[in-house]
Amino acid sequence: MWNRINLRTRIYVILTSLILMTLAGGVVTVWYTYQMQRLLEDITGKNLAALRAAEELEIALVNQKGFVSYFFLDGNTEWLERLGEYRQRFRDRLHEARQLIQDSQQMEALERIESEYLSYVSLKDQVITYYRAGSRDEGTVLHQKVRHYFFNILELTEAFRNTQKEKINIIKEGSQKQAKKLRVIAATAVIAVLLLGVFLTFILTAQILGPVRRLALKTDPEALPNIPEDEVKALSRGVRGLMENIDHSHSQLERSQEILLQAEKMAMVGKLAAGTAHSIRNPLTSLKMRLFSLSRSLELTADQKEDFEVITDEIGHIDNIVENFLEFSRPPKLKVRCIHSSDVIEMTLNLLHHRVASYDVSIKFEKKGDIPAIQADPEQLKEVLVNIVVNACEAMPRGGSIVISEDESLSDSIGKVVEIRVSDDGPGLSDSIKEKIFQPFFTTKEEGTGLGLSIANRIVEQHGGLLDFESEEGKGTTFIIRIPVAEGQV
Repeated sequence: MWNRINLRTRIYVILTSLILMTLAGGVVTVWYTYQMQRLLEDITGKNLAALRAAEELEIALVNQKGFVSYFFLDGNTEWLERLGEYRQRFRDRLHEARQLIQDSQQMEALERIESEYLSYVSLKDQVITYYRAGSRDEGTVLHQKVRHYFFNILELTEAFRNTQKEKINIIKEGSQKQAKKLRVIAATAVIAVLLLGVFLTFILTAQILGPVRRLALKTDPEALPNIPEDEVKALSRGVRGLMENIDHSHSQLERSQEILLQAEKMAMVGKLAAGTAHSIRNPLTSLKMRLFSLSRSLELTADQKEDFEVITDEIGHIDNIVENFLEFSRPPKLKVRCIHSSDVIEMTLNLLHHRVASYDVSIKFEKKGDIPAIQADPEQLKEVLVNIVVNACEAMPRGGSIVISEDESLSDSIGKVVEIRVSDDGPGLSDSIKEKIFQPFFTTKEEGTGLGLSIANRIVEQHGGLLDFESEEGKGTTFIIRIPVAEGQV
């Protein structure tokens, strides 16, 4: 729907939305001034608390009046106890007022009230002493003088209370004036934004749409009569062909570069393989013959015979690696026959027994007896398992465990398959590595060739199967080999 609207209408819609948003912002600003006014009223809460303390201070003083006279009349000491309670209440309110007051003049007023009150209490206590001693005439005379202090303190507390009222009124008036100023500023800003929106509309129409239309006429003059209101479509149509040609040429150049790099790598591998084949195979053949001769001529114990067999198998393994490296650039010649995957797994475990132990890794094979046979080259399939197991061991330098299991399953693209899973509890693979793990020459090891998993993947594909993996960083990796079930075994 939006793409069908011409450019002018789009700009007008955008500008209208901008103006509406600005108006909304102005409304919010005005609302904020009211909120600010409320906030200022909340700030005056401390002054209100001081006013309340001043009123309670005055009440506590007034409540002290008359208790000594009552004591003079009936001699009941309960009146004196009540007097003591109101005196303590007066001191508490005085302390509370000190905590709330920050102005120096008001603090001086409180100190004056406190000083007058201490004198008043001292004289009042003397009156009580006279009354207790039975000197009622002296007490009565002094009691008349004490009343002067009482009314003086009462006037001071009233003045302190009135001061708090005046301060609160001043703060309220100031906050109201400030709120009015902010509302005027917000209204002015809204008017300014409205004028700015009108001006921007004129600028967009005169200085953007006009030049775009003229450029579109020069780029694709045949399109504008058909769509006279949409300048951008006509302009984009004029340069779209050029952009498509540039993208196509760039893609072809990138593919050509990748092909050249791959061809260069393959050429280097071919040269290296040819040299290493002659340099390594002859010594390996000599070693095989010497070991065979020694095994025939020496009387060996069972453990020594096992060692000789392991050495012979490892030499054969090295020979296979050299051969795979040499034949990396051409498909392997499979010697397919009907086998059981468990036999290949057991051969791999026997071959790698000592090597796995050297990594302090435990390996377990969960064997099932009802797995159907597959058509495969046992040596090539063993090579796949060796690459995966050795990679798992090297990924766990501090030790760990590997579990190999086999099962029968159904693949959407292949059909009935035998599924071999090799799981480890190593560090797992990061997302950046997962995308490149089967690429030739990609390796995370300092001395690796980066061919192991690439060769393994190609071997599995030559068998008509699939090599896949599941991994989560920090939770290990599982490689899954799927080989089709042999015909007649389904």
